[in-house]
Amino acid sequence: MSQAGEPPAQRIERLERELRLARTELDDFTRAASHDLRAPLRHLGAYAQILREDLSGPQLELALPHLDRINEAAVLMGRQIDGLMRLAHVGQAPLQPVPLDVAALAQAVYTELRREPGPDTADGPQARAIDWQVAPDMPWLLADAVLLREALTELLANALKFSRPHLHASIRLHCQEEGSQCALTLADNGVGFNPAYQARLFQPFSRLHSGAAFEGLGLGLAIARKIIERHGGHIEASGLPDRGCRVSIRLPLG
Repeated sequence: MSQAGEPPAQRIERLERELRLARTELDDFTRAASHDLRAPLRHLGAYAQILREDLSGPQLELALPHLDRINEAAVLMGRQIDGLMRLAHVGQAPLQPVPLDVAALAQAVYTELRREPGPDTADGPQARAIDWQVAPDMPWLLADAVLLREALTELLANALKFSRPHLHASIRLHCQEEGSQCALTLADNGVGFNPAYQARLFQPFSRLHSGAAFEGLGLGLAIARKIIERHGGHIEASGLPDRGCRVSIRLPLG
């Protein structure tokens, strides 16, 4: 609470203490909530397994589809809890800014994603051909290396995922200096989205496409936004159905 006549330096020190306390309390709450939410999930899985072992014959055959759904729901909720923990972490972790070569970092993230087994791999008989371009003359930024890498990972993973239906996929990253800011643009020619739902894009667990067609929890953009905003930046996205997506990021140069 503000105190009348409080010197500015003392007020700043007090506010910093209050902020540290609030972060500690939020961290404690997040951990406790995660633990309390996981306990019922463990019970669900255990009881479902007991039913599998106790039932037999026609009873087991009848119950199996329902038990499978129980397990699937428990696994999904566990992943959602993990996602919320990640979202909380990126909002609380102390920033450790260092000079970063954004072009090199983006290239490293893209290469790592393409090496992972799955529909976006660059290796093997199912390899995808993607026109990937990153501007070589992008400026350096003063940012947290771990968090910015995580934000780029989420954004590039989305671009890879939602460009899968296109035979000739294209993903491009470039930057333009605008005064004291770096204006990053990540564009793909993927499935895009209905602009009527643009406001929902960065909300946690928001999904604008079928889960059957595209995997994920709908947390990637929320995590990216949290990281960008913690750096004093801004992120937004635009797109049209089957016309791709364009993510625009503004970050301070230093």
